[in-house]
Amino acid sequence: MGNIPETGRTRKITGRLLVLQVLVLSLLGTLGGRLWYLQIRDGASYVQQASSNHIRTVVVPAVRGEILDANGVPLATNTTKLVVSVSRTSLIGQKDGGKAVLTRLGQVLGLGYQQVEEKVRLCDAKTPAPCWNGSPYQPIPVTQTATTQQAMQIMERQEDFPGVTATPAAVRTYPAPDKANAAQILGYLSPVTQDEINAATDPSGKSSLAPSDQVGRAGLEYQYDKALRGTNGTSNLEVDNLGRVIGTAGGNAAVPGDSVVTSIDARVQAIAEQQLQQALITLRGTYDTVTHENFKADSGAVVVMDVHTGKIIAMASAPTYDPNIWSGGISAKDYANLNSTSSDYPMLNRAIQGQSAPGSTFKVVSTTGALNAGYNFDSTFPCTSSMTIGGRVFKNFEGENFGAINLSKALEVSCDTVFYNIAYQQWLSDGGTKPKAPKDWLFKTAHQFGLGAVTGIDLPGEVKGRVPDRQWHIDYYNAMKDTWCKQAKTETDAYLKAIATEDCADFATLRAGDEVNYAIGQGDTLVTPIQMARIYSALANGGTIYQPELTKAIVSPGGKQVQTVQPVVQGHLPDTPAMISYIDQATANVVTSGTAAWKFQGWPQDKIQLHAKTGTAEVVGKQTTSWFDTYTKDYAIVMTISQGGTGSGGSGPAVRNIYNALYGIQANNSIDPSKAIHPPALNQLPAFHADGTVTSPVDYSVPQLPQATEPDRQAPLLAALDIAALAPERRADGWQA
Repeated sequence: MGNIPETGRTRKITGRLLVLQVLVLSLLGTLGGRLWYLQIRDGASYVQQASSNHIRTVVVPAVRGEILDANGVPLATNTTKLVVSVSRTSLIGQKDGGKAVLTRLGQVLGLGYQQVEEKVRLCDAKTPAPCWNGSPYQPIPVTQTATTQQAMQIMERQEDFPGVTATPAAVRTYPAPDKANAAQILGYLSPVTQDEINAATDPSGKSSLAPSDQVGRAGLEYQYDKALRGTNGTSNLEVDNLGRVIGTAGGNAAVPGDSVVTSIDARVQAIAEQQLQQALITLRGTYDTVTHENFKADSGAVVVMDVHTGKIIAMASAPTYDPNIWSGGISAKDYANLNSTSSDYPMLNRAIQGQSAPGSTFKVVSTTGALNAGYNFDSTFPCTSSMTIGGRVFKNFEGENFGAINLSKALEVSCDTVFYNIAYQQWLSDGGTKPKAPKDWLFKTAHQFGLGAVTGIDLPGEVKGRVPDRQWHIDYYNAMKDTWCKQAKTETDAYLKAIATEDCADFATLRAGDEVNYAIGQGDTLVTPIQMARIYSALANGGTIYQPELTKAIVSPGGKQVQTVQPVVQGHLPDTPAMISYIDQATANVVTSGTAAWKFQGWPQDKIQLHAKTGTAEVVGKQTTSWFDTYTKDYAIVMTISQGGTGSGGSGPAVRNIYNALYGIQANNSIDPSKAIHPPALNQLPAFHADGTVTSPVDYSVPQLPQATEPDRQAPLLAALDIAALAPERRADGWQA
């Protein structure tokens, strides 16, 4: 046959095949180039990334620093306890997902399967607490309070508990040295939240907090959390494609936290707590002649302050609680009890968060205001049993009548009508209900004394109290007028209806009765014990207002000072030296011949001059609040008891007993300096030694308590666990496990 001529159709097919060949060759070239790029040019990088897929980083928690008293005695520390933990990677590899193991573990620990399962499940958006918020590759603690018997059962039957361990670990504890609880000062720890992790994240995306961290939630644990927490370490674990751990690949060591040295003296703290509690107990068995029932004495607080530095030597609040209930996770029952009305909220630190009218202890402020307004030391005023202002009768608390007396005597005998008179005169001179450029000496003085603002103490949650001046009346009226006006129309109780009607009409105007009540620490005035302690400390030292502080220094694990917390001067009282001397004499007379004399008979006033002011604040619907504010050349002590009666009667004996301990005053009122408690001075810090021991800067003795011992049959287990060897120990180069 001859050649077949090429047709147009054949040429088209040939052209398409050529294009297809070019396309295939191009794709092969591109694929080859990409393979060269991945395997040769960047091969090492991808090998490293592939290898990292088999590395899981586990957080190694840093040992938390201690909170120490001024003598180096631990108030918050770490103790070695048996921690039972479960490995999730081990559970995953079991046929039933670990259900049988968790069931047996629950039986040993006295827990139900669900309780154990909830502790080891992972937290996510749909899983409520309790759950594990840390890495699934690190052991998950089920309990931090295992007994040696429970640990023995787990260790001796490892075939029944695969993936379960019982090992010693550092757990936060609050040892209460000398029975000094200090719960509201110290605070507590609880697991970190995701919001806190996010807030601690730097621009690179790395957070200083790990999901498994515990952080301070109150008190000094919160205030100095960053210093106490230290820096977590890491441990790199090699895992296979099923997530099982097959080895380790290095990591970084944890850096232990710093310790906080406070100005608290555990000995004084213990006495302050005991005396406050004893005062409450005594009052609950004491008849109130006004209400015709025993005093309820439901709560109280006491502050002991160094008048020359503002450092707090003791601070107690009642009711209180044991902070150790937070260690290892608080139970639902305990948490509910801490936040119930029946327990009266023991987590509340009433020394800085408890607000009440100060009663007559406020009169040192009113005295200064009167002197600055133009009255002099010799000005006299009628101390009548009552006086009528604007058609309303204002009485002395117990109806006393002392005739014409000066301000000093008015402080000594706590005459209300003298201060009513001064306040009314000032209200009139400022323009009454139609003021024109009022000078408001009494209100101005309270602000100068630091009232109506927080003191700045190094504790979270401080409240500022209230000075009910003209601006406050306007602001409060604007916030409440609709409520009051509605109540004035609908209220059925005649008394409440009258009050609501009056407030609806003119609360924004400072009325005569408002300023009169204010002058004796009543009405809408609110203060905290720490504010009053700062005021009476300033009177003691000549007028310097110091910021109250609980911390003296922050110290590294090796004993090196990281930071020294020096006293902070916040201002000065608006008093001349002569005015302070005048108030000094009046408050000294309170102890010898005034309202506190009946509780301070025999006090060695010639050797230790004590100054005091009593206060009995009236509260609508409740028994009176007891206030007793005092100072010497060294200390200021302020105590208040809700529904506790008079200042001297309710709080006086307890305050006296605290002074007895500080100065070594004996039952016969003699002074034995060898039995006095001498808190360390500001510049005296504990000595930290290389072996982990601490030496007190002053003579400090701690009672030797009997030590409990375990039965001999548990000795082999203890030896196997080697608790002593593994317990955290403070050394010169830091905490080591």
